[in-house]
Amino acid sequence: MRRLKLTTIGFFMSLAVLFLMNSCSGKKAKQAMPLEIPVVEVKVEHFPLIQDFVGQTFGYFDISIRARVEGYLEGVHFQEGGRVKKGQLLYTIDSDPFDAKVAEALSRVAEAKTRLVQAEGDFARIKPLAESNAVSQSDLDAAIATLGAAEAGVEAAQAQLKFANIEKSYTKIHSPISGIIGRTEAKTSEFVGRDPNPVVLNAVSRIDTILVQFTLSEMMYLELVEYAKKNENLYKGRGGDEADIKLLFADDSEHPYPGRVDFIDRNIDPTTGTIMLQASFPNPDFTARPGLFAKIRAIMDDSSDRIVIPHRCLQELQGQYNVLVVNDKNEVKFRTVEIAQQHGDLMVIKSGLNVGEKVLLEGFTQVKTGMTIVPKITEFKSVTKQTTK
Repeated sequence: MRRLKLTTIGFFMSLAVLFLMNSCSGKKAKQAMPLEIPVVEVKVEHFPLIQDFVGQTFGYFDISIRARVEGYLEGVHFQEGGRVKKGQLLYTIDSDPFDAKVAEALSRVAEAKTRLVQAEGDFARIKPLAESNAVSQSDLDAAIATLGAAEAGVEAAQAQLKFANIEKSYTKIHSPISGIIGRTEAKTSEFVGRDPNPVVLNAVSRIDTILVQFTLSEMMYLELVEYAKKNENLYKGRGGDEADIKLLFADDSEHPYPGRVDFIDRNIDPTTGTIMLQASFPNPDFTARPGLFAKIRAIMDDSSDRIVIPHRCLQELQGQYNVLVVNDKNEVKFRTVEIAQQHGDLMVIKSGLNVGEKVLLEGFTQVKTGMTIVPKITEFKSVTKQTTK
């Protein structure tokens, strides 16, 4: 009986020893088989610093069509949204009141001329009599004054006639330029030219060249000036053929024609700390229209090579960007980096990484700092880089 108990105890002790041995060997096995994690090598590439700026499009000329006199609109002589030519008749306003003003001004001119003829006759009679002392000097002076007043009266009446004709001419409104006209703000028989009735009837835009106005912060402006000193492409285009300014629309589609900066405002706005710039783009097919939301994409610096890594390598926490770096012992280390800019699926690194280092591309939740892994060097295929070539 005693021997049976000893045998049982020995059996269970043997099982415990075997269990402990299996556990230790399992841990050693786990430690001996580290995870294989995809990594990318940090490389230097020629990658321009590109910046997007939000702006709005304008026509090369955007001219308002105004009713310069009051009256009832008699006719609209164009197709809304269509093309018009310079000098083309757009609107006619009832001219009867202005015809009456012209007729009244003509009668005043006739009266003034009649008074002038009478004054000239009186002066012609009195002048020789005054020379022979047949009339007094005061009579001659009065005749001279009357003649001068009559001449001035004719000039005033003619000026009123000219003004009446000018007002009458405003009843026919012509296009000041060739371009695209918009929707009319007034219809036939509507009273125009005085608030609250329409004063601005329409607008005509010349859009064979489209303008984009956008703003830069003070620091970005200084960076742009520094780059422009080194590279005139910003203003003239590369070799005169390709410019560094691109126009993108709300759907991220790109305008087919590059542009150039042609205007920089004279001062920084002290209330916003920004300065306004204007870029112009050829628009021969009239695809771009005034009032579009637009993005200006400009190369801020194209003069040096930079460290560029996939955006997937980065983790952001409270505005700080971090990466997991694999050292020479294949240990994972946490690293904070400073970025220069993001461009699609790529990130330009300003500081924090060195050429040749390995950075985790995937598996962030599977590792922790200090853990040993098997780095699997992976070639990252950038969609952004392919589309920007």
